[in-house]
Amino acid sequence: MRPLGIDGVWVDTPRVFTDSRGRFHEWFKAGRFREMTGHALRLEQANCSRSVRGALRGVHYATVPPGQAKYVTCVSGAVLDVVVDIRTGSPTFGTWESVRLDDREHRAVYLSEGLGHAFMALEGGSTVVYLCSEGYAPQREFGIHPLDPMLAIEWPEDLTPELSEKDAAAPTLAEAELLGLLPSYEDCTGHRRGLPVGIQGESCVSL
Repeated sequence: MRPLGIDGVWVDTPRVFTDSRGRFHEWFKAGRFREMTGHALRLEQANCSRSVRGALRGVHYATVPPGQAKYVTCVSGAVLDVVVDIRTGSPTFGTWESVRLDDREHRAVYLSEGLGHAFMALEGGSTVVYLCSEGYAPQREFGIHPLDPMLAIEWPEDLTPELSEKDAAAPTLAEAELLGLLPSYEDCTGHRRGLPVGIQGESCVSL
């Protein structure tokens, strides 16, 4: 598990064991996660999405606090997973990182509260599963248009993006900032510092 260039983002490339029966890997290790991030993984919701080739979901985020951290992997097919720094005051505000997630390398991405998240399906039937630190709350959920020219995310040129009506109507990063819809870097990092180091109760898990 290693950090990426945006503060609060890590990618995990597990060891995959292969034999005549198939493959096995540990896609989450609580100890390794705590060692890298400095806190336990809080789990309130687990999601699964299946997408047609070219489907583009995001850029989604939740207000902080409490925000919604995500631990994301692709169990079938392949997606281009993108994390966007939308935190005002962040030294990397407006930048993004991309990681290919697929059913061969079995990488996973963890993004902290307050960061934007999106992915595009590179193959038909691509299935993404992700663990969320908070449950879905419509009043706290927002989005940035994934084709915002200011972000200039490098989506695959050979695919036609297929967006939901909600994502297609999302504001640009600049518009969201003017409307006061973006989380602040200070609030996000302060929230992360307050997360429990150890597993407490049923809201933190070891999978």
